[in-house]
Amino acid sequence: MAASIKVVALLGTGLIGGSIGLGLRRLGMIVRGYDHDPTRRDEALTIGAADETGDSVPELVDGVDLVVVAVPVGRIAEVVVGALDAGAPVVTDVGSVKAPIVAEVETARPELGGRFVGGHPMTGSEQSGLTGADADLFAGATWVLTPTGRTDASAFASVGALVGRLGSEVIATTPERHDELVAVVSHVPQLAATTLMDMAAETGEGHATLLRLAAGGFRDMTRIAAGDAEIWPDICIANRDAIVAGLDNYLAALDEVRSLVVDGDRGRLLSVLERARDARRNLPVGAPSGEKLAEVRVPVPDRPGVIAEVTTLAGAMGVNITDVEIAHSVEGGGGVLMLVVAARAAERLASALTERGYHTGWTELP
Repeated sequence: MAASIKVVALLGTGLIGGSIGLGLRRLGMIVRGYDHDPTRRDEALTIGAADETGDSVPELVDGVDLVVVAVPVGRIAEVVVGALDAGAPVVTDVGSVKAPIVAEVETARPELGGRFVGGHPMTGSEQSGLTGADADLFAGATWVLTPTGRTDASAFASVGALVGRLGSEVIATTPERHDELVAVVSHVPQLAATTLMDMAAETGEGHATLLRLAAGGFRDMTRIAAGDAEIWPDICIANRDAIVAGLDNYLAALDEVRSLVVDGDRGRLLSVLERARDARRNLPVGAPSGEKLAEVRVPVPDRPGVIAEVTTLAGAMGVNITDVEIAHSVEGGGGVLMLVVAARAAERLASALTERGYHTGWTELP
C-alpha cells in the first residue's frame, strides 16, 4: 500500500511527471528521476521534482517500491517493459491511451504484466514541460486506472492508494472502455478546438480583425488548442479507432445542426441549445461526498483585482470555492464569475456580495 511506498522512480520529467515528483516529495517520498533529455533531468532536480537522477532505467529502478512512467504515448509500452525487466515491483503510467499499451505490455511480458497498472490522470495545463509542473495539479482530479484480468490485486491497491494521496479520485474501468470515453471527452474536443483555431488563423487579411473580436465563447472553446502540440500525433495514432468514431458522431451532430440553421427551424435549434445548456450545467464538479452544491453567478467589471475581491470575501466567510469559471462578455467590458460552492453557503455568500454592490444570483446544482 502507499503507506509503505517510500521510494518512487519517475521515468519522464515533463509537465505530468514533474508534477507527480513535486507531489510525492511533498508527501515525504524519495523520487528518483530519469529523462532522456539530460537538461530536463537537471531541471527536475533544480525545481525539486526529484531527489536524485540517473542515466539509465535499470539504475533508477533498482530498489524502488513503485515506478511511474510519464513519457509520450508512443514510448510507454517500451519503457514499462524495461522497468519490469529491471525488477520493478509495481509499474504504472500516465498516458491518455490505454488499450494498445496494456495489450502490448501483457503480450511482451505475460509473466510480469500483472505488475503493470495502466493509469491516466484526467488533468493537465496549457503550459508544457517542467515550467508548468505543480504539486497541486492532481488535487480533486479524476485518475483512471485500467486493471485487466491479469492485474495483480496488490499492485492495483498500491497504485490506487498512491493516487489517492496525491489528491485524486480513482475510477477503475477496462482499457478499452477508457479509450472509448476519453476519445469523446478529451481527444475529439482537442481536435475540434485545434481545427477551429486553425480555421480562424487561415482567414488571411481578416485574421487580425477576427482575433480582436474573439471573446468569451471563442476563447473558451479554443483554450485547449494552446497546449503541448507534440503529444497529440502519438495519441491520435494510438487511439485511432475510438477517435474516428467520435469524430464521425460529432460530424453527424454538426451536420444536423447545420440543417436546422439552413431550414431556419427556430424551435428545434432552441431545443438543442437548451438540452446542451442543461447538460453543461450538470457536469460534475469535485465536492465532499454527499455535499449539495450551488453555482453563484457574479457579473464583474473588467478591472484589476475584482476576482480577488470576490474570492477573498468568500475566504473570509469560510466559504470554500469548489470550482470557478469565467464567462467573458462578447462586448469585452467584463464577464460573469461563476463560483461553485456548498449549497448551504450559497445564499449567505450571494447576500454578502449583493451588499457590496454585486448583482448576484445563485442556483442549486442537481
